[in-house]
Amino acid sequence: MPQSKTTFLLTGRPGCGKTTLIRRLVEGLGVPAGGFYTEEVRRAGRREGFALITLDGQTATLASVHSPGRRRVSKYGVNVESIDEVGVPAIEGAVASAALVVIDEIGKMELFSNRFRQAVLSALESGKPVLASIMLAPHPWADAIKARPEAEVILLTEANRSQVEGDLLTRLRERLHTPSA
Repeated sequence: MPQSKTTFLLTGRPGCGKTTLIRRLVEGLGVPAGGFYTEEVRRAGRREGFALITLDGQTATLASVHSPGRRRVSKYGVNVESIDEVGVPAIEGAVASAALVVIDEIGKMELFSNRFRQAVLSALESGKPVLASIMLAPHPWADAIKARPEAEVILLTEANRSQVEGDLLTRLRERLHTPSA
């Protein structure tokens, strides 16, 4: 029964618009939201890494080609401290006081942090609406999150992006008891 779902997990190929959709939904809902999103860091047209940006404006380096970290995804060194010190508190704060918890993304880089994994579980178990993106590729922990009874996995593509946005906006408004714009 879709109405009982409290967690909406967007998945899809890189570049399909997951982060953009999450940001548009948060803006369109106009309710107190907390958590974070990720954004590419580019210099001279080349991707050099990823930033973690909280909904209240904090920014930290999630991963960089310049990071010597031992935890790596492709050519990027992952800064687990940024996840633990900025991302996790953003999720915890959202669970404590926001109407909507935003987690963009539950991916390889973030999953290096055990604190992040625990914060995700706490958010899912909180009963609050959670809007998140999650890696498409198989991963045991991420697959277990996708299989949770409160979670609905939504495959986002260029072709269905507008339809998904409209549907999710309606469903989240119903869940959050907010009026249509």
